[in-house]
Amino acid sequence: MIGQMWNRYRQRFIHYFQVYSGFFATSFIAAMSFRIHFVLLIVMDLFFYVSTLGSVHIIYNHVSMIGPWNREELLFFVSVMLTIQQCHMAFVSENFWLFSSTIRTGALDFVLLKPISALFSSFFRHIRPGSFINILITWITVIYYGIEVHLGLLAWVLLPFCILSGLILASSLDMVIASSMFWMLEGTGINFLRIELQELSRWPDFIYGSITSRILTIVVPVLLIGSAPVRFLFDHSDWLPLFGLGVAIIVVWVVLHFVWNAGLNIYESASS
Repeated sequence: MIGQMWNRYRQRFIHYFQVYSGFFATSFIAAMSFRIHFVLLIVMDLFFYVSTLGSVHIIYNHVSMIGPWNREELLFFVSVMLTIQQCHMAFVSENFWLFSSTIRTGALDFVLLKPISALFSSFFRHIRPGSFINILITWITVIYYGIEVHLGLLAWVLLPFCILSGLILASSLDMVIASSMFWMLEGTGINFLRIELQELSRWPDFIYGSITSRILTIVVPVLLIGSAPVRFLFDHSDWLPLFGLGVAIIVVWVVLHFVWNAGLNIYESASS
């Protein structure tokens, strides 16, 4: 019984991996067809990194501490957030901008007919290969500032898993928001809402007021994306926010499936 379940899940994983490999290949071919755009995306991201990290340096030229963190600690947090956001842009971000037209033009019909999860095809179909190069840059900054703040051995081991957890929560929240496009004529406003929520998560939770912090931690848990992992990496006894991040991922996925199924129930093909 257990062996049969294992084989079934293994075959399913292999199937999805092969499909995703095809998604990656076609996305890479498309990106290489527009090389100037490919290069400009890389340059744009690099300018964003410099301006973001530079703004922290400017602030600390006037103050010695912000909350409990010094310059290096906040720069480590910002580097972690840049890594999460860069992975987000590489793997899922492109799909949110295209999902609205998929619904409006009726292209979702063909997605629903495929023998694979429509949720998977809708939000993981398009990949941005140009963003993969800059993931290396963000990891270099994470490692550099991790050394500066003297992370322990356990923190270095857990660092990739903490960043992955933040990425999963960020992507899951965006999928919930994007699923609301079933009820909209077009999704530009929804996508800008996503971006504004991402902006809120780029700063640690302690800079917000008590009420705002609770809302952005419990109701819309965007502050858990970066603050929970980094707080745990700095102090392993501060594990409660990280536990909350895990709970938030489960809750958001339950909400996602509810919203997605509700959206499919009211979806009407453009050709009907």
